[in-house]
Amino acid sequence: MDAYAALVCAARKKASVFTFVIGLAVLLLGGYFYGKFCERVFHPDRRTTPAYAMADGVNYVPMKKWKNALIELLNIAGTGPVLGPIQGILFGPIAFVLIPVGCVLGGAVHDYFSGMLSLRNKGEQMPGLMKRFMGNGVFQVYNVFVCLLMFLVGVVFVYTPGDMLAGSVFGFTTSFTDASTGEPVPWTSLVPLLIIYAIILLYYLVATLFPIDKIIGRIYPVFGAVLLLSAVGIFVGLFAGGGIFTISEVWGPWPDWVNQGVIGQAFGCGWGNLVPMFFVTVACGIVSGFHSTQACIIARSVNSEFEGRNTFYMMMILEGFIAMIWAAAAMVVYTNGAADPGVTGATAVVGIIARSFLGDLGGIVAILGVVVLAITSGDTALRSLRLMLADYFHIDQLKRAKRVGLALAIFIPVAAVLVYSKMDPNGFNVLWRYFSFANETCAVFAFALISVYLAGRRKPWIMTFIPGCFYMFVVSSYLLNARIGFNLDWTAAYIVAGILTVGYGALVLRAGFKRRRRIESGEIDPTADETPDDSTENETKAQTEKTAA
Repeated sequence: MDAYAALVCAARKKASVFTFVIGLAVLLLGGYFYGKFCERVFHPDRRTTPAYAMADGVNYVPMKKWKNALIELLNIAGTGPVLGPIQGILFGPIAFVLIPVGCVLGGAVHDYFSGMLSLRNKGEQMPGLMKRFMGNGVFQVYNVFVCLLMFLVGVVFVYTPGDMLAGSVFGFTTSFTDASTGEPVPWTSLVPLLIIYAIILLYYLVATLFPIDKIIGRIYPVFGAVLLLSAVGIFVGLFAGGGIFTISEVWGPWPDWVNQGVIGQAFGCGWGNLVPMFFVTVACGIVSGFHSTQACIIARSVNSEFEGRNTFYMMMILEGFIAMIWAAAAMVVYTNGAADPGVTGATAVVGIIARSFLGDLGGIVAILGVVVLAITSGDTALRSLRLMLADYFHIDQLKRAKRVGLALAIFIPVAAVLVYSKMDPNGFNVLWRYFSFANETCAVFAFALISVYLAGRRKPWIMTFIPGCFYMFVVSSYLLNARIGFNLDWTAAYIVAGILTVGYGALVLRAGFKRRRRIESGEIDPTADETPDDSTENETKAQTEKTAA
């Protein structure tokens, strides 16, 4: 009987990881094959890339293939693939299905085409691409959202790494108010936290001002090693410690907290509001408009268009892998009672997960890995904001004085909003909600841009049109219901969001088919503003050199 029970227990353990393993298989295999399909759709060639054709030693700087890919990963993987999935797992093991499917069909596609369009169009930033393909009206609206997003990313990614370093690593006070009394914490107790904030801001300033290969290109390999070591450590710890065998299955009984009001308490909704709340919550772990801005930065450093799939598409798949790891780890600590899913904040859960699977020393390394994620997104977000504002207002960025002046105009408001959000006990929640909404809204714009491009070239526009419409429904229904928005009930929010989504889809198709007609009639030349196509010349030269050798 004991042997039989042991056999049954072993069988259950094997079965209990099915959803997670299947999700990983969908992510990795789907990413490999669908990434190849995306590459065939775009059709890269051997033309000279902007890194060489427009080299300026500041922003257009050729860098090694592995370095470009690593920087792209660190740029896009902020706290979204960690804090987002930790909160998203409160919706149950459905996260192990939605994250990989969303990454393969949505997020990675978004990142690949954003990066490749910039690469093909002289390293143009997203606002410039938006103006070129969507017109001045859309460009003006997008510019507001993307600049707001970059600003909020900068604030959030000072706030979160600063708090994790101060609280989880050094044990300092991170709150401006006493939780028990509601009274302000003495300023003397906040000095260590403020010093950490100041150091992060100073690094951001330096990274924003200096040429990309002088700071970011040199320090990111170290950051990347910490990031990957922490993610692999958690992944191994899940299996080695047996924690992975306690996670729930999509088809089995779900954790009690999913059905006991925790979702409602945490997000102001019920499980029935999976759309939009899950997708807004996980954010960067599935689809992120922020990623398109970062892909455009790296597009200025890529050596060949054939590097695009690995640099843009596969790095998003790797981010999805990180999201899956932290989601699984969060479910384990919630299931085992190490953290209260209704009470324990996501940043605190990071520390609990890290120490649970890796011990004190390994836990600190893992926490530092998460800190790295945030910092390496914050610096490039503010760098992107500087470049976007410079392009919009035609401010020369080759002169150091003008770079410094524009950077200070950005950093002073960032510091002010950071302090303001810390003074309000609910400040971060409000900040995160605005960040999430702006983030996904920018993705909606990017999907529209890519769909118009594909439709104009008679390519399969449906592959970005459907994700774009879906996220239009997500962001509109969220804003219509949210307290920071229109505060409508869910029924009304869904109806109005549906109408807005239909309107969005109609406008995108109209713009795409109009561009196709203008191209085919000879009214516009789609290659006029692209990076010059000297691919035939380069291939001939390469063949000649090969023959001579």
